[in-house]
Amino acid sequence: MNFTGLRANLARRLPFYYGWVILAAASVPSFGARPVMAVATLSVFVVPMTEAFGWSRGQFSGAVSLGAVLGLLVSPVAGRLIDRYGSAVLLSVSAGLVGVCAIGLSVMSHIAAFYALYVPGRAAFSSPLELGTSTAVSNWFLRRRPMALACMGIIQAVGLTIFPLISQVLINEWGWRTAWLSLGIFTLATGIVPVLMLMVRRPEDMGLEPDPEKGGRRFREDDESEKSGAGGPDQGQRESGSSYFTEHNYTVKQALATRAFWLLATFSVFGFVVQAGVSLHQVPHYIGEGVPTHLAALTASTFAFGQVPGGLFWSTLARLVPLRILLCIAGMTMAVGATGTGYSSTLAWGIPMGFLLGVGVGGIHLLLRLTWADYYGRLYLGSIRGLTLPAQIAGQASGTIFAGFMFDVTGNYEAPFTVFGILVALAAVMVLAARPPGPLPEGSEIVPVMAGPAGD
Repeated sequence: MNFTGLRANLARRLPFYYGWVILAAASVPSFGARPVMAVATLSVFVVPMTEAFGWSRGQFSGAVSLGAVLGLLVSPVAGRLIDRYGSAVLLSVSAGLVGVCAIGLSVMSHIAAFYALYVPGRAAFSSPLELGTSTAVSNWFLRRRPMALACMGIIQAVGLTIFPLISQVLINEWGWRTAWLSLGIFTLATGIVPVLMLMVRRPEDMGLEPDPEKGGRRFREDDESEKSGAGGPDQGQRESGSSYFTEHNYTVKQALATRAFWLLATFSVFGFVVQAGVSLHQVPHYIGEGVPTHLAALTASTFAFGQVPGGLFWSTLARLVPLRILLCIAGMTMAVGATGTGYSSTLAWGIPMGFLLGVGVGGIHLLLRLTWADYYGRLYLGSIRGLTLPAQIAGQASGTIFAGFMFDVTGNYEAPFTVFGILVALAAVMVLAARPPGPLPEGSEIVPVMAGPAGD
């Protein structure tokens, strides 16, 4: 079914910018589909499923890592598809896949079946759902990009907060199979139709000015003198008393030639080693320390909830402080949270450490999405992020399985969580060198837009 007419009519009738509709549509799978396959949700399934089948923690964690590897392989292709066609179809297919896989997990009984169902669901979580949602929002917002990405991140964090708790309640009352079934049905019911109906690749595709000043919904034909789309170097700037910076749209080849690209990618690896490695194993860690199962799940939800105020905090600073400095601070925050979690044995320490870790993770999620878009522009953002997302996925894959096998060897999580803290602290210092890229080669596409200090 073609929804083009519906979108165009809605854009003209709404009293506000259609980008906010894009944000709402992208937030639906961010809230519903992504948390289903997130390690925060999976963490509450670790104990009941490993006990039911006699699997080791390393075997269980391996599915997360293989899912990340598959996500790494599809990421470049997903990025190119988003740049060319937009996010709508890719997001709806990915949400449908997550829903079907969750329902399948409710009836499986063998480790091979667990891998066959969780691995593709995790791949959809780590690649198409991440790329599709964040790129769609970044394509529609320029000046207000930090706030828009923060709003989407907060909605995602709310989902990550409540899904582990809901899953734990369902597990306690009806068992882990019913929990997986419920999550799958919910995803299928909510994650497909809104995205297909409302998502559009870029504002220029609807004749709209991207992120118009004063919150308008200006159509480009309404005032040709004030175009600000993804055009060439002769494009005029809108008159305003506010400061402008120039958006440089790097191609993939040009981005690969910059130092910032590789520093940010390396930081992503170590940052997400911690994010995935600790979040998957924090609930089993506290259960092993004697915390009751239903209370241990609170640490996963506290970790996820920490990303809500964290998103607001980092987005407020994002146009005031250079992004590389904020990334450094977020990394150091994660280092304290990860190490503190490893040495916590009660909720009195576990709750604040989980919250602190969540604030840091919320920071790197938001700030990395924002940095890639601000440093390299919108036109090839999907393709560039399709190449950089594997760094994030590799970190998630190695973190979960490293912590799982170290637990099998040592019988506790102190050692892996401490190693994680040291790694992300070193990466935080390194990312300070990731200054914004230099001038583009002659003939590159330049777009004047308004914002604060993306760099220095």
